[in-house]
Amino acid sequence: MSSPSRPDTGSADPTGTTPVVGVLALQGAFQAHQAVLDRLGARTRQVRTPADLAGVDALVMPGGESTTMSRLLHTAELFDPLAERLAAGMPVFGTCAGMILLAAEVLDGRPDQRSFAAIDIAVRRNGYGRQIDSFEHEVDVDGLDAPFHVVFIRAPKVERTGPGVEVLARHDGVPVLARQGRVLVASFHPELTDDDRLHAMFLAMVPPSAARAA
Repeated sequence: MSSPSRPDTGSADPTGTTPVVGVLALQGAFQAHQAVLDRLGARTRQVRTPADLAGVDALVMPGGESTTMSRLLHTAELFDPLAERLAAGMPVFGTCAGMILLAAEVLDGRPDQRSFAAIDIAVRRNGYGRQIDSFEHEVDVDGLDAPFHVVFIRAPKVERTGPGVEVLARHDGVPVLARQGRVLVASFHPELTDDDRLHAMFLAMVPPSAARAA
C-alpha cells in the first residue's frame, strides 16, 4: 500500500525561495528517487493529487509501467493539471516509464495511452527487451567527469530525437539521456545506484521559487 503524501522534507528554507521538488508517487520507484533528492538536500514532496502538484516547483516522474501510470494519472485527475504545468515550463525529470510519458511519440503504445509530448523524441516501450533482458553498463555523460553506471530494466529505446533535443549520453549509439529546455529524460534507473550526479544535474535546472520569493 502506498504511504500517505509526505510534507516537505530536506533542507531548511530560511529565505522561502528554495524550490520544492515533487516525486510522482502513483506507481514505480518513487521512494528511491525521493531518497536521492533528500540526500542532496532538496525539499521534496510526494505527488498523488492536483493539490500536491500545485505545491511543487519541479517534478520527477519515476520508472514503473507506463500504461498503468497513464491510467492512474487520469484516475487521480492529475493528467490535465500536469500537462498544464509542463506546458508552462515546469522542470521535470522522467526515468524509464517517466521518459515514455514525456515523449512526443510512443511507437508501440496502447491506443488509449496518452503522453505529454514534453520532449521531442520517439520511444519504443521495452525496446531493450523484457525483464529478463535487464542489464547494467557504464556510459559517458556530457558534463560529468567520470562515466555513470546505468541500470536498464525493461527500458524504452529512443528511436528519434528532434532538432531541439540535446543528447547527453548514448549506449551503442542510441540516446539514453537527453534534455530539451527544462525536460530531462533517461531510459535507465539512476535512482538504483549510489551515484547522485544526474539528480544533482536536474536540481541545477530548477530555478528558485518565484512564488515563494513574493
